[in-house]
Amino acid sequence: MSQSSSAPASYLNIIPLAGACDFPGACRPGLGVDENVVFLKRFHFALRRSYFLLISRIAATPIYEVKMAFSYHAYLLAENITALRRRVGEMREPPLELDAVPEPAYALFFDEILSATSLEETMTGLYRVAFPALADAIRVHLAQTNLLVDQPSVRILKPLAADLEEIMAWGYDTLDKLVQHGGLEDKIPAWAATFGNYLRAAGGISGQEPRPSPAPGPLYSKTPFVYDPVPQRDSRFKDPFNSYFVAEELLHDPDILPTTKVLLLLFKRFREIDVPEMMASILYETPDKPWNYYADMTRQLWDEARHAIMGEVGFVSKGIDWTRLCVRVNFSYDLNTRHQPLARHGVLYNIEKSLMPKTGKRYEWEVSMAAKDPLTATFQDYDWADEVLHARIGRDWYVTQFKTAEEASDFPMIQNVPPVDYKALGYTDLHDWWPEFYLYACEVTGFPFEERAVGQREGGSDPGPSPKPAPVLPAY
Repeated sequence: MSQSSSAPASYLNIIPLAGACDFPGACRPGLGVDENVVFLKRFHFALRRSYFLLISRIAATPIYEVKMAFSYHAYLLAENITALRRRVGEMREPPLELDAVPEPAYALFFDEILSATSLEETMTGLYRVAFPALADAIRVHLAQTNLLVDQPSVRILKPLAADLEEIMAWGYDTLDKLVQHGGLEDKIPAWAATFGNYLRAAGGISGQEPRPSPAPGPLYSKTPFVYDPVPQRDSRFKDPFNSYFVAEELLHDPDILPTTKVLLLLFKRFREIDVPEMMASILYETPDKPWNYYADMTRQLWDEARHAIMGEVGFVSKGIDWTRLCVRVNFSYDLNTRHQPLARHGVLYNIEKSLMPKTGKRYEWEVSMAAKDPLTATFQDYDWADEVLHARIGRDWYVTQFKTAEEASDFPMIQNVPPVDYKALGYTDLHDWWPEFYLYACEVTGFPFEERAVGQREGGSDPGPSPKPAPVLPAY
């Protein structure tokens, strides 16, 4: 007879135990606090290493969809890391030592994934080995722990397991398509087996599984990982160093129709691809900050990636082919390769601050409302709310690094580095691509075409000779 069979009937047969669990889950002895904390810390370590691994690849990954997904997955991991850190802090743990390495073999497993030499190998290590193993370890943990006394941990682990399922579904599908495209299908089993050996040498995610003998030594990590801050774009992004067209000039022209301004707003949103590229470099190259710094900044990073996706969705909803845009890479390229992380953060904060007056995000929302475009209006409404949050994040984590707000404003963010003439280097001819795109977009959407919107504007210099290939375009 089970322990739960003698429980008296609940009043009116109301679900007992507050619905938190059933009697079998509440009657098993489960895990003690100390044992539980060991497991939670290992889950935390796996999430934290995976988080920084994703952050390390956002700028240098060329494929737009992968870049956006890495931004999203890093955000999901960051949210779960925050929850786990809070839970461990509730369990008699100070000092928490949450950033300590549980054991060298466990760190080596993630070092191997970090040092992998291709996107496909990295994704195999994360999406085919690390994440599935973590999901399995969480399922085992939920089957062992007492679901009543440990309900606060269960409340955290269930959403984490759901997030991992979503992450893995995307990863499996994407990796299959990448290896098929590259003819690498036969490589995945060997890659997965190699990474799996390193994880087994650490006793698995939980540390409790049988370990092979002898343990494997470093392979990929014999060559230390070097972070690549250079933002990459896939071949759909034409002329990425062309910064001739300045959308803001038309957006703030009172004589330009709101429908034309909707196209400008969607372009501005899609152009925000460069912000997660730049923010990822700040996060990866700014070590030893309090975790809440990374959590807040990653929320902003995902918001900025989400804004770019809003632009993509806006164009798709109107039947517009976004590959006919010319989306610059100069912003993230310049900041990532020529300025220090604190300077990048200062530039970001000052941009966010400049968007707070009525001529900023409020104006963009008003434009979308005047155009009677419900989808764009919704995008701009949430974009506005996000930017208010981002200004607060900047005050919390950038301004507080200085003695006064004035000192923060006076910090030489551009570091007296002269601008690069990408035309002179042959990376772009700075042609004005907007008139052709605008005419095409008006034909597709039925928006009225305005000659004023393609008239003489200030921008880059006159077109020159055909450019040399841009240095960051990959083979994808």
